[in-house]
Amino acid sequence: MSHDTLPRPVKTTEEPVEEQRPRRRRHWTRRPNPLAGLGSLLWLAVVIVPIYAMISASLTRQDKALGNNALKPPTDPTLANYNTVLHNGFGHFLANTALVAAAVVCIVLVLCVPLAYVAVRTRTVWSSAAFRLFLLGVAIPAQAVVVPLYLMIAKLNLYDSLLAVILPTAAFAMPVSVLVLTGTLRDISEDLYEAMALDGASATRMLFQLVIPLTKGGISTVVIYTALQAWNGFLFPLIFTQSDGPRVLTLGLFNYVSQFGVNIPALLASVVLSGIPIFAVYLVARRALVGGLMGVGGK
Repeated sequence: MSHDTLPRPVKTTEEPVEEQRPRRRRHWTRRPNPLAGLGSLLWLAVVIVPIYAMISASLTRQDKALGNNALKPPTDPTLANYNTVLHNGFGHFLANTALVAAAVVCIVLVLCVPLAYVAVRTRTVWSSAAFRLFLLGVAIPAQAVVVPLYLMIAKLNLYDSLLAVILPTAAFAMPVSVLVLTGTLRDISEDLYEAMALDGASATRMLFQLVIPLTKGGISTVVIYTALQAWNGFLFPLIFTQSDGPRVLTLGLFNYVSQFGVNIPALLASVVLSGIPIFAVYLVARRALVGGLMGVGGK
């Protein structure tokens, strides 16, 4: 065999791979901001000090309510004021207020979520005009329409009932709720709607399987806002109710105000007890609320 027929050695062109050096992570050092820290402490004091003074005064005896310093802890704290509140119709007022808040939240969600969905998805002149007309309710104060509302409720035979409080409260909470929900719905990608439309999904299916799951943050914001409006409402219960049957917590505070004086410790004890349920609602929905402020559906 000749040397020309022998296989020639193949030259390898592979070069040694360089060892990859681990990249150094940049550590960003945050500079301290003393002004921001001071502002946070001042804001914390503005929030904490009144709450502390209210709880401290609610544990004080009635004869010592005006003589002691508001920031000084009570020398002989007592729960007699809370006992007075609980045995003076507080449970009845609490049940009425919870019923009003739950009904208002349900009405607002049932009406505002589809309305915001139609306002975002229907791009016509009429839908845009109806949406702008609906938002005019934000600029109308409740005090300006009390007399017409009173006449309407009286004609419908709803005066001195919980419906007389529920319906106006829900009506005045709807404009802001629609505004919040439309802003959340506009953040949903158009590709998601097109993908569900290609699968043959109807508008109702898109609403329940796409819109509602991705707007939990906006819905939580509406729930907290509406519940606060209904829980702290005073004008509508004052004008549209008269007897003790439909009385709510805000009107129940008048039980501690008489012609000759005010039972300050019992009044503040009632305020403390009435604030616990709505604070519990906030604790339950706070994660979804913060998530909705950060992005669609908290993602």
